[in-house]
Amino acid sequence: MVTTQNDDISDDILERYKKLGTTTVFSGVRKRGMWMCVMEGIKNFTPGKRIVARARTVRYLPPRPDLDGSSAGEEKPEYQAMETCGPGDVLVVDGLGKANVAIAGDMILLGLQMKNAQGVITDAGIRDMSTVLTYGYGVFAGGATPTTRAPHLGSYAANVDIQCGGVLVRPGDIVVADDDGIVVVPKPMAVEILEWCEEHEELEEQIKEMILRENVSPGKYYNPAMFEKLSKDRHSDIRQG
Repeated sequence: MVTTQNDDISDDILERYKKLGTTTVFSGVRKRGMWMCVMEGIKNFTPGKRIVARARTVRYLPPRPDLDGSSAGEEKPEYQAMETCGPGDVLVVDGLGKANVAIAGDMILLGLQMKNAQGVITDAGIRDMSTVLTYGYGVFAGGATPTTRAPHLGSYAANVDIQCGGVLVRPGDIVVADDDGIVVVPKPMAVEILEWCEEHEELEEQIKEMILRENVSPGKYYNPAMFEKLSKDRHSDIRQG
């Protein structure tokens, strides 16, 4: 089963997200009332590598005879999902949190390098990790393991709604991942959240300059009341201008 996305977030929006800190992005998503936006139990196996990309998804499920063998070769969901990847995309795999079970290894994940994708994120394991790491993209996984998916998991669907690390991920959502963690930004709110984040970081820089200039405790200015005041002042200046 495959779905396609015809209304993707633009590369320009992704470029703006790349300038934001992961913590700021989390705050922006949280402001929309979504606390369940940070994946859990997933490690960055490429320390220092950052991913800011659109999600292309694969759902794995426990195998069952009536599902096993329903697709083969290039028709398997993992390959279909990778075919929709490009330079601004990341493969996100729902592996049911089975860190000791590999959803893929070097041969399958070679496809992401061929597509110049930004990487792979899964709450399950990855095998052949030392080889996969040579592919040059970001690798975030529940663990490194020599095992295979069978008999624990089977690929079921490509580019459908999944969970990964306890977070809902829908095809086309923005995923921001680095050493601090992995945050999922819902596609329908991506622009609104981006604008809030950009303003927030500008205000933080303004407050930091005030603290350093006056040589005072950060607590004098780094508080919600000051953020609210500066934000109102900024919007007032925009209206008057």
